[in-house]
Amino acid sequence: MTIPLAPFVAPSQTGNNWFFAGLTSSFPNLIESGADVIREPRVCENGESVPGCKVFNIPADDVSQARQVEGKEMSLYNGAALQDQVLIFQYKGKIHAVDNKCPHSAFPLANGIPFDIEDFGVVLSAGITCPKHGWSFDLFTGIADRSNYKLRTWEVQLRPVEKSETDQGGDENPKTNEDIQEVWVRRKQRIG
Repeated sequence: MTIPLAPFVAPSQTGNNWFFAGLTSSFPNLIESGADVIREPRVCENGESVPGCKVFNIPADDVSQARQVEGKEMSLYNGAALQDQVLIFQYKGKIHAVDNKCPHSAFPLANGIPFDIEDFGVVLSAGITCPKHGWSFDLFTGIADRSNYKLRTWEVQLRPVEKSETDQGGDENPKTNEDIQEVWVRRKQRIG
């Protein structure tokens, strides 16, 4: 007698859906290592003055309820309000998404300063410094420069933007613009 085996299907995890954060052109490219606070206004590619980052409140149980946090609210020191906030910014051409809450002191990292992690002049990675106590975290791994605290990093995916039919000049195949892409983020999937 043969017993049919059901294929393994991973259970759906709530809160791990992708979320659209905007176009890459809406994130100013921060290029100075250790120079400026992330949230300070900067001039974007389109000439508009915008904050150097975006902060979203994304509830873990329902991504569709996400909302952008703007102005002074993105840098208020309130640990409970920071719980589900993600900080998204572009540093030296790379889009980063991390929790807006410092894991050490629950301080908003939108007030933080991005910097290069170097060894003997060779750039190894990028980090962010929390201004409250001066602790730093690697933007790729989340590892702190001291103790066992770890900053949660989010997955970032850049997707091409399809031009509208009027921009295509009658072509049947949609074209993409390589310079401007959509920025999508989600909480990292837990493995195991």
